[in-house]
Amino acid sequence: MSWPALLALGASAYALKALGLIVLGPRSAGGRLLQMAGLLPAALLPALVAVNAFAGDRRLVLDARAVGLAVALIAIWRRAPFVVVVVSAAAATALVRLVA
Repeated sequence: MSWPALLALGASAYALKALGLIVLGPRSAGGRLLQMAGLLPAALLPALVAVNAFAGDRRLVLDARAVGLAVALIAIWRRAPFVVVVVSAAAATALVRLVA
């Protein structure tokens, strides 16, 4: 990606945010809308992880990333600390790539 494109995307993001403030003005969003906006990151992050773990050239890919994700999910289920989750997932992924 080129720098002009990156700067244009950043400027458009700020412009969109400013437009929202101008359109809404002094009114605030309703309580239900704020609750839903608070839940968006919790829904988007797993979706992005799943897409990055299983997507490849318009088809489903099951490779070492899927093993790493499975190990991370098991570690989270067992309530392991964050560092243990990341290191165990990375180790499992590296091991599968080494063997395969």
